[in-house]
Amino acid sequence: MPYTDLTLRPARPTWPAMLNGMKCRCPNCGQGKLFSSYLKVADQCDVCGTEFFHHRADDAPPYIVITIVGHLAVGAVLHMEMSSTPLPALTYLWVMIPLIIISSLILLPITKGAVVGLQWARYMHGFDPVGGHDEFEDDERR
Repeated sequence: MPYTDLTLRPARPTWPAMLNGMKCRCPNCGQGKLFSSYLKVADQCDVCGTEFFHHRADDAPPYIVITIVGHLAVGAVLHMEMSSTPLPALTYLWVMIPLIIISSLILLPITKGAVVGLQWARYMHGFDPVGGHDEFEDDERR
């Protein structure tokens, strides 16, 4: 079994874990549900028992979604603006607002699943079974 570094942890493939997360599935087994509701990550996988409660996918998924949706919206506005016939200003509102809202709502769970899968694959934020915790509250030196 290949190891990732000097800590002798088994290697976890990053891309399959992220793809499983993007499918809203467990990054470990690919079968259990990652989310218990729309954006609420389940405490653990119902198939393999992998714990997810210590994930830290806080701000990264919304930033990624803002970047993707912003590029899509700017591209759509530029395409509409450069079309041969001039469009009324209200057309932009009637097209762009639903496009932005719907695409954001679709992409949020996908990106959050990918971030949780990345954290699991890279042993980040408590996903290391033998490593220390990232919490300062657990520090016993105080």
